[in-house]
Order: sequence, then structure tokens, then C-alpha cells
Amino acid sequence: MEATKITSVMGGLAPVAAIGTATSPEPGIIVNSGPNSTASRVLMGACVGLIGPLLRTVPINRATIPVGAIAVDLLSRLRPEPHGIEREQIQLDGFKMEMVRPAGGSRAMRHGVVLYMHGGAFAVCGLQTHRGIAAGLARRTGLAVLNVEYRQLPGSIDASIDDCVLAYRWLLRHGADPGRIVFAGDSAGGFLAFAAAIRAREIGLPLPAALVGLSPLLDLDYRAKEGYVNVNRDAYIPLRGVEAVVRLGAEHAGPLDPALSPVNADLAGMPPVLLIAAEDELLRYDCELMAHRLTAAGVPNTLELWRGQVHAFMSILPSMPESRSALARVAKFVRAAVEPAQRARTA
Repeated sequence: MEATKITSVMGGLAPVAAIGTATSPEPGIIVNSGPNSTASRVLMGACVGLIGPLLRTVPINRATIPVGAIAVDLLSRLRPEPHGIEREQIQLDGFKMEMVRPAGGSRAMRHGVVLYMHGGAFAVCGLQTHRGIAAGLARRTGLAVLNVEYRQLPGSIDASIDDCVLAYRWLLRHGADPGRIVFAGDSAGGFLAFAAAIRAREIGLPLPAALVGLSPLLDLDYRAKEGYVNVNRDAYIPLRGVEAVVRLGAEHAGPLDPALSPVNADLAGMPPVLLIAAEDELLRYDCELMAHRLTAAGVPNTLELWRGQVHAFMSILPSMPESRSALARVAKFVRAAVEPAQRARTA
């Protein structure tokens, strides 16, 4: 199988020659060009010293999810509201969305839209927690970003996918060109970005122009990750937490259906993909597996690994220097994906 293209974001990279094993990450060393920022080091310390131990101790179940959701929402309100944007609330049947546009920019969705699915283990977070990353993408791309607050656990992951597909239908009904729409998401939202694209194709909707996964969960089979070396390296995501989420959201009615995981889909014909992950995070496994399968299916894809960062760092602290650099790279990818459609429209 052809080796996956893995690029360094801040420095040099040894060439990738072969596929990694379950116990060892993909060969190749990513070397950052300099020391991590103070904010990055503080975030890492908080994850290793506080958040990680907490998530490894507190069970994830129907009783603890509402408490966790309230706590995360309250913490997110301590951050200042993002600047340089305009917001519009949108209510659909059973869930809400928020359109984030760069201040003074075009309000026409035909120029392009990023459909963003927030992370949070399908259980916590929402428009408030991920407004910062939506704003960062809007400012950097110059495009509208539709942030979706889909239904969450203790419902089903399948229902979350349905909501994201409905959000896509809403965009199409309101004049958005599928060739100028990019699906993006972090963590569980990365899963939804891929799953929504796959389901859209299954029901006859056009595929978006590109897909972006930021520390995405792409394989719900938690057992497959048991031998992966980053199980013991991840700063705060425990494998047992992934297991608990999958049991609640995908195994509540019986054994896990492999077809629910985007890595197991027919990937031929999918649009270009950008995957970004922390070098030592658990879900690097998912990114590597997806990158290999995309390559085998002939889909253009790039996997970027960041050294010294934590899972979904760009959504936790969007203003952190490393996050700004990562979002700038995402914006460059998004613009490259939608510009061919714009050229075709004006030719």
C-alpha cells in the first residue's frame, strides 16, 4: 500500500516509508521548528495534571453527562467572546445552529460555507464552546461558518449524524453550492463531518468540496485501539472514555455496527481530506487508519501531526499560537478546495 503523505507543520520531517503497527505510530518524526508557546505548555500541564486524572476517574454515563455538560458550558463562558464576526441564530426541528460570518463580509452563502460540527464526545459542548474556532475559521477563510449544535447523548450517534445531514440540506435549500461547501469538525465532530458526507452520498445528495478532521474520532471500534502506544501517551483522553461513549451512543441496541465508522465506508470518490492530530494523542490511530484507507481508495489526503499538543488543542484554545497556525493551514486548505468552483462559475 502506498505510504500516506504526512507533512510537518512547523519544521522538517523524516520521510514516511511504511505503515505503522498497532503498537507503534506511523514511522517518521515530526520536528517542530522551536519550543512550544507558554499557553501550549500550560494547556498540556492542565490536561496531564487535572483533566486527564478527572476523566480517568469519573464514569461517563447518563447521570454524569448532564453535569459535565453544564460544567463545560460554564467554563467556556469565562473566555472572551470572539471579535470580528457577525452571528445569526438558526432554529431547526430539534436542534439549533449559528451562522458565523466575518464582520463586513459577504452574507451570500453561494460564495462558500464551512459546515462545522463541534466536538465533545457526542455528549457535551455546543455553539458557545466552539464559537471561538468557528470565528477563527470565518475570519481566516472569509467565508460563513455554520456551527451545528446537533442532538447529543444520551441519544444516539446516528441521530447526531441525521442532524448534521439536515444542516447540509438547509444550506443547499438556501442557495449554497455543494462545490463550495467544506465539512469540518473536531473530535466527535470530526466523526460527524465524515459520517454526514458519507450519509449524504448514500441518500443522493452531492458531496461537499472537501473534508477537514481535527483530532477526529473515525473508528468507533475501541477494542482495536487497545494495543496502540498512544493509549498511554494521550494527555487526557482515556480509552475507557471512548468505550463508554460508544456503548452509550452506538451499542445501546446491540453490538457495534462496523458500517457506522467512517473508516469502514466505501471511500472511493470522496473529496480531498485534511486530517490534523497531536502526535501523542489516542485518536492519531484513527487518523492514520483513515489516511491509509483514503490513499488506497485514491482520495487525495494529508495528515498533519503536531508535537507537544493535546487532543483538539485548536478548539480548546483557538487563540493559542499553535492553534492560530493550525487554523491558518485549515483555512488555506478550505480556500483551495472552494476556489475551483468559483473559477468554474466565472469562466
